[in-house]
Amino acid sequence: MKDISVRFGPGELEAAAAGLEGRSAIDVIEWASARFGARLVFATAFGPAGCVLVDMIGRRQLPIDIFTLDTGLFFEETYALWRSLEDRYGLTVRQVTPATPLTQQAREYGERLWQRNPDLCCSIRKVAPMQAELSRANAWISSIQRTQTPERAHARVVEWDQRFGIAKINPLVHWTKHEVWRYIRTHRVPYNPLHDNGYPSIGCWPCTSAVGAEESDRAGRWRNRAKNECGLHCTLISANDAPCAVQI
Repeated sequence: MKDISVRFGPGELEAAAAGLEGRSAIDVIEWASARFGARLVFATAFGPAGCVLVDMIGRRQLPIDIFTLDTGLFFEETYALWRSLEDRYGLTVRQVTPATPLTQQAREYGERLWQRNPDLCCSIRKVAPMQAELSRANAWISSIQRTQTPERAHARVVEWDQRFGIAKINPLVHWTKHEVWRYIRTHRVPYNPLHDNGYPSIGCWPCTSAVGAEESDRAGRWRNRAKNECGLHCTLISANDAPCAVQI
């Protein structure tokens, strides 16, 4: 149950979004940490922008609960990066796993569900555990940027997350890919070596492939499917919606 002592005043998130637009990412993080305290969490999948936020939080030793949704299908390089970030900053990235292990998923839905129904697989392995995790929070930090996909183009620095029913903080929303990588190189932030080998966007290994020079960064995610989101950054219109039926 959420801490009922944390309430949103009328228009508070709208005012915060307007006031924080254009401010530095660390200003946004520090505002969120002060505003939401222990009820603020950061969910990372260890992408370049996620690593930047880990660096910002770790350098300042901010008391923010960091976790990752470990689907059981990460690349080995992703698991190695996870350990490297913890060692570098002396922090813990908490492991959150689906209630349905891969072996049980195979028994109930058949082998390689991600090939036949990737939306259902994402719902089981990502959306459901995220819903359970965020039910105990009042706000969560994400690493999305407006330039990543058309669905993210209108994201605010601070906004209401309709799907999860809490505030969503996007400190890097106005950053470009160039700015993310400039920060990584300037501060020597650990990152996934697959990014140097044609994988600009990395998720679960069965649903991620390398991209060509002329392709978009997310072309390798769920290749040849009309899908470019796992469901974590979508708007829920009704309880019957598919995990990514409506995206923003």
